[in-house]
Amino acid sequence: MTVPDLNLVATLPLLFLSAWACGLLLVDLWVPKGSKQITGWLALLGLTVTLVLVSSNLGQREEAFGGMLAIDGFSNLLHLVILGSGVLAVLLALNYLKQHGIERGEFYALLIFSIVGMMVMGMAKDLIVVFLALEMLSIPLYVLVGFARPRADSKEAALKYFLLGAFSSAFQVYGIALVYGATQETGFAAIGAAIASYGSSPLLLAGVGLMLVGLLFKVSAVPFHMWTPDVYEGAPAVVTAFMSIGAKTAGFAALVRVFFDAFHLLTPDWAPLIALFAVLSTIVGNVAAISQTSIKRMLAYSSIAHAGYVFVAVLPGGYGALSDFSASAVVFYLAAYALTNIGAWAIVIAVENGEGMGSAISDYAGLARTRPGLAAAMALFMLSLTGLPPTMGFVAKFYVFRAALAAGYTWLVVVGVVTVLISAYYYLRIIVVMWMNEGAGQAVTPRPLNFAVGLTAVATLVFGLLPGPLMALLENSVRGLF
Repeated sequence: MTVPDLNLVATLPLLFLSAWACGLLLVDLWVPKGSKQITGWLALLGLTVTLVLVSSNLGQREEAFGGMLAIDGFSNLLHLVILGSGVLAVLLALNYLKQHGIERGEFYALLIFSIVGMMVMGMAKDLIVVFLALEMLSIPLYVLVGFARPRADSKEAALKYFLLGAFSSAFQVYGIALVYGATQETGFAAIGAAIASYGSSPLLLAGVGLMLVGLLFKVSAVPFHMWTPDVYEGAPAVVTAFMSIGAKTAGFAALVRVFFDAFHLLTPDWAPLIALFAVLSTIVGNVAAISQTSIKRMLAYSSIAHAGYVFVAVLPGGYGALSDFSASAVVFYLAAYALTNIGAWAIVIAVENGEGMGSAISDYAGLARTRPGLAAAMALFMLSLTGLPPTMGFVAKFYVFRAALAAGYTWLVVVGVVTVLISAYYYLRIIVVMWMNEGAGQAVTPRPLNFAVGLTAVATLVFGLLPGPLMALLENSVRGLF
């Protein structure tokens, strides 16, 4: 019996953050009930140290745990997106939890445990690791969605998310079983070699399809999206802000790893499905968002549409020479969406905290008069989500469509552009309400929230004006990985 090479040094960021979360649970026992912000600041410290550890390893290309985990440019860049989202979520939570009477220290430990699962998802090189990471990131999220107990809508959202999440996990694990039955392997490289040797089979294709269902649920893609509006609206806003980024990033990380590495020889079989899901998600998400009167539900349907745009970038990845640029476009889009969406949710939290304010779009009337800085930032985020210059969202859509054009999917780009025009209606409506409608739009903006809004707004604008260096870094980091 041989012992696999664990390579614990390469996985130091992952091991450190896991240990920090466990220690946080113990330390929180001694933190007084009204001072749980201390636990939050400690969580922020742990995430910041992990960010530094990951940043120091950007050029690293190693494997760990016998080749079941990959530490490379793709995983490290996704870790930066996930950890950055976690840092911003903690900043938003510091005051939000106290203002809403749900300040409990375990919130931060659960958040970090979910982040650990997301990080593992981006490193996975084995189907068993994919499933373990999926459960590791999902179970804490089920609890966090229901964190606003005894609020009925929060409990209802948690139950819906848990039941549908468990259902999708069953599809995932059954798909893994079928793939193993067809190839006798669970490692991505070994599966690819088995397909090269023995070809495809109905059993293998069934397994690939079932695995795809599990990942589609996690990224909120049509037709596995029905949980998204209810969960986004019922969960505490700070939880929604985090999960809308983290779960989607982890889901697409696994999708890229599995389909670019293990199933690249099956591209003619899975590419039409990805194209179909891209079209359905962009059309359904954008059209359904038009009629929403709640900004939370509008952003929920918006997230469904953005999943479709990421699929447009995933599609060319199975075609050999295009896989590097495709993976880079996916990471760039996820980074742009993370900055923009968390910034928008930060402002939703600020308005929700205002006296007598809720999540209705009409509550934003007059915000430009009472809080012009906040209204300007929200306008920038809405322009970025639409995909208009000079924002990072515009550049992200440009790279996504460029990847699809290079693979010959001109018709898909046309559909994408048309749905972008549809989305402009409901995104720009927020700007009109804030700047042109009469109202007393109120907002509460503590310093951590102000910092989060300012940071995301500046980054959205800077990377929109100067995207070249970031995209070059992404392409150099993923070159030769797929």
